Amino acid sequence: MKKIKKVQTHEMVSKEIKDYIQQNNLKKGDKLPSVEQIMENLGVGRSSIREAIRYLEALDIIEVLNGKGIFVKEPSLYQLSTKFTVEDEKSALLQLCDVRRGLEGIAVELAAVRASQEHVDEMWYYYELIGKTTGAESSIADMKFHQAIYRASGNVILQEIIGSIWNTFVEFWRAPFGNKDFFYDSYPFHKSVVEAIEEKNPEKARVEFNKMMDVMVKAITEVE
Repeated sequence: MKKIKKVQTHEMVSKEIKDYIQQNNLKKGDKLPSVEQIMENLGVGRSSIREAIRYLEALDIIEVLNGKGIFVKEPSLYQLSTKFTVEDEKSALLQLCDVRRGLEGIAVELAAVRASQEHVDEMWYYYELIGKTTGAESSIADMKFHQAIYRASGNVILQEIIGSIWNTFVEFWRAPFGNKDFFYDSYPFHKSVVEAIEEKNPEKARVEFNKMMDVMVKAITEVE
């Protein structure tokens, strides 16, 4: 028998919202039920709803417009991810590491060549936020950090490819093996990656990114 993965309330809520988008065939710009309606329908607290909304915003699946409501942003990011099914979490994460090493490695190199100071400042902002926060807040900051690198690559097609499987990448930020700090040892390499990008050194950026991935692969491999 396999260990049962602990699922937090906000993760269940986010899944329900994503399922609602898909089942109702909602498109970009379509409005979702209000926080109050979601609370009533799912029978969960406001804090869990808000955390789920922040999580889905980080995935670019929804957006919240003040005074107007919650709207679908990119439903396709979710729909493609439903095609991926890997029963074993360890195997899935190791395979995702291979994909990330390839795609994000290219993005890191391109960012080192093309990133503006504004891009670099954004990376530093999220790097510091990762260190200042915990739990879901830290995970969201980490997602935003990597998304900043993708944007800095300046390659729209690469961003679209990564975006199309982004919801699968999110497994890295969903408390793997029930541990929110599972990849904590990779945190220092976020700094060295940004330093290399700021130095306009693509070779160094790729090396530092690979070190980050090596730490993650080691952590996954050692799980029994």
